[in-house]
Amino acid sequence: MFERILRFYTKYFAVWVLLFGVIAYFLPTPFVALQDYNKLFFALTMFGIGAVLRVDDFERIARKPLVVLIGSCAQFTIMPFGAFLVARAFHLSPEMTVGLILTGSAPGAMASNVMSYIAKADTAYSVSLTTVSTLLCPVLTPGLTLLLAHSEMNVPFFDMVVDVILMVIVPLICGFAVRHFFRRYVEKMLPVFPAISVTFIIFICSLVIALNKARLAQLTLLIITAALVLNLYGMSCGYGIASVFKMAKKRRRTLTIEIGMQNAGLGVVLALNNFPQGKRELVALPAAIFVFICIITASILAEIWQRTSQQDAPEEIR
Repeated sequence: MFERILRFYTKYFAVWVLLFGVIAYFLPTPFVALQDYNKLFFALTMFGIGAVLRVDDFERIARKPLVVLIGSCAQFTIMPFGAFLVARAFHLSPEMTVGLILTGSAPGAMASNVMSYIAKADTAYSVSLTTVSTLLCPVLTPGLTLLLAHSEMNVPFFDMVVDVILMVIVPLICGFAVRHFFRRYVEKMLPVFPAISVTFIIFICSLVIALNKARLAQLTLLIITAALVLNLYGMSCGYGIASVFKMAKKRRRTLTIEIGMQNAGLGVVLALNNFPQGKRELVALPAAIFVFICIITASILAEIWQRTSQQDAPEEIR
């Protein structure tokens, strides 16, 4: 019974993000009071993700390096450069331009693994892509943000690298180690870890809404449109790249979801902890909005694909 409740909670991630976003708008004080703990909360999120990973997940990457390489290269080119172009096209302010580029430069989101499962896509491929992009993000996320956004604002590259290592890599390794060495105990608690990750991402997104309450009326329509365009562009390119390389239908679906969904929660925390007071809330806003957008569009797509799923052809790329 308890596991069913946790699965229900995790599956309807989008509902809780929207619900608590509304609560944060009307009752911002409790969320703002906890803002100093956002780095800790994100680290606990990554610990939960690490606890779900297995040695098999890394062996899978070694067995299929080509498709993982294709997906990882697509992840860190399509979205960062797409974010740069979208920001230019919408004439976003310097703060929101940096925020959108930071969002596009983030690794894949763990929520994409859930969406791939629901969509009857290749979940193992999704896990491999998310794992690789997460391991690469300490250098690539700050590096791409510096490359594409330095003309808009001063981008604290080294501070961001340290933050990503402490918030992503260290807790991820700790979670993986706990799972590996205490497998018998941890496996009984596995459904809890995705729920913990979902909870903290919900809080991080709600915090940005609470911090930006006074600005949302002027900024929401513009940034929602820009985030939606970036999301749809990423999904379209993901499916297109997979088609060019003649991947099977399940992997096309996976790459569509994986590239369209970014770990924008990481973008939020990096923005709130590395940019100047008075600007950080605006830099974080595109990432928070993107979380809402990508979860909704991926949920719709996953539901459609789940209903229309049929037997895929054998995989062309081995």
